[in-house]
Amino acid sequence: MEAGGPEGEESRGAGFSIAPGGAKRPGVLVAMPFDRGLIARFRETFPTAKFRRSLRRWFVPGTTAGRRVDAWIGRELSAFDAHGDDKGRDAYAFEPLTSRYLDPAPESLIVRTPYSRTVVETLRGLPSAHWDPAIRAWRVPWRAYEALKAVWPAIEAAAARNEPEAKRARREAIRDREAESERRRRRFPVPADDLPPLGVPVETAAFGVVVFEALDTEPVGPGEVPHAVAPLPPGRAVVWGWWRMPSFRELAEVTPAARPDDVRRGWWPPTREGLETRRRRLRETERARATRARRSGQEAAEQAEESMAE
Repeated sequence: MEAGGPEGEESRGAGFSIAPGGAKRPGVLVAMPFDRGLIARFRETFPTAKFRRSLRRWFVPGTTAGRRVDAWIGRELSAFDAHGDDKGRDAYAFEPLTSRYLDPAPESLIVRTPYSRTVVETLRGLPSAHWDPAIRAWRVPWRAYEALKAVWPAIEAAAARNEPEAKRARREAIRDREAESERRRRRFPVPADDLPPLGVPVETAAFGVVVFEALDTEPVGPGEVPHAVAPLPPGRAVVWGWWRMPSFRELAEVTPAARPDDVRRGWWPPTREGLETRRRRLRETERARATRARRSGQEAAEQAEESMAE
């Protein structure tokens, strides 16, 4: 049972729990691991169940709901590999994953990382992995150890990218004098043999999600591209691409890519994290512009009042 859970909640193991539904309407509240297949089977068995978002639990109505839910949980638990957790612990003992983001607790593997959309979507794809708000971390059952090990490089890389120090380093790199000069010019070197599309948002290595409006035809000369802007492979011909910031509407029309398809060329279809970062920065820019306009208006009003007083 998690901290702050419903009164009278009882654990059934493996992330399942049941609590009384309340006095107004007979029924029970059901908590379970986040698994799309599991939830689909639950909704098929209990078509009248409703998800109560404030409690993060399903409400199953009926005076016999407790018995019916217990029977269903029993069937689900029996379908699990009875020795799966032991096998997972043995596999870990033989070939352990060592990472600051992983805690091999006795009851489950605990994954705790900085927030990353990539990490969340990857963990959601693991059998019976679920977010535990009581410890603010993901729990992965031992029986899913091999599946976790297979995707761990992607999880660890995404977590490292979202560490505060790594984010700060990227911001400082963007503020590099040469990179800042290119940002003000709003140009970016792109491979001459792999050009980005015009008029639609794409993600770049240095400037995030932008929209290219024009592409030069003449190749950029050797030594003209700051390495901080685009560390392209040596010997690859590049041209200048001229870009602008996207609008909120353009960002809303983009279907995000799961991951960059080729980071070596310097641009790729926007990822979900890239789109969210650009939206956040656009909102920050709008707020800053509104604040400056408000202060300017206040200063003008104060000056007008002083003139009238004189």
